[in-house]
Amino acid sequence: MAYRNGNYTAFYVAEPFNASALGAHATKDFCYYNMLRAWKGNDSSFPFDDGHDKTYNVRDNSDWELTLKPRLRERLRSSKNIVLFLSSNTVSSRALREEIDYGINDQGMPVIVIYPEYDSKESLLTNGNLKTSVKNLWDKLPIFRDSMGKVPTLHVPLKQSLIKSALIDSDFMLATKVDPGIFRYNP
Repeated sequence: MAYRNGNYTAFYVAEPFNASALGAHATKDFCYYNMLRAWKGNDSSFPFDDGHDKTYNVRDNSDWELTLKPRLRERLRSSKNIVLFLSSNTVSSRALREEIDYGINDQGMPVIVIYPEYDSKESLLTNGNLKTSVKNLWDKLPIFRDSMGKVPTLHVPLKQSLIKSALIDSDFMLATKVDPGIFRYNP
């Protein structure tokens, strides 16, 4: 079994995906993922260990069943959690469904959900609970909505300090995770 130290980042990109094409960079969820990578590049102590770097890259026109799906699963098996970007731009693509389904339902991986359209702990909440507008985003990815009750899920806004805290929180790492449930940082 692989040493599970990566953060597997799940995000929507239009298919077929090509990282070098302008279209990939126009997909906002992909840009948020690149922001995590940039934070790590600017500060080596930022605790993001990119799970996508755990295997060699493949061409996105590769065969789904023979190459792409096995590579996603291999990367997930080398990771300690899933970092999911969920926004109004997110679409339930085949790859995103596979990542979430396999990561949660097969591997039991905790999920850190980052909401890019929210910028503070308070912006996610109404009367101490997650806003309806936040919960409505779960409908954009039904496999996540229907499976997240099986693992601990931490819901955070797009704020570097909170994401850093989430990434080092042992309650949201596979080997030391807490019981399933929906968690948020208290304001």
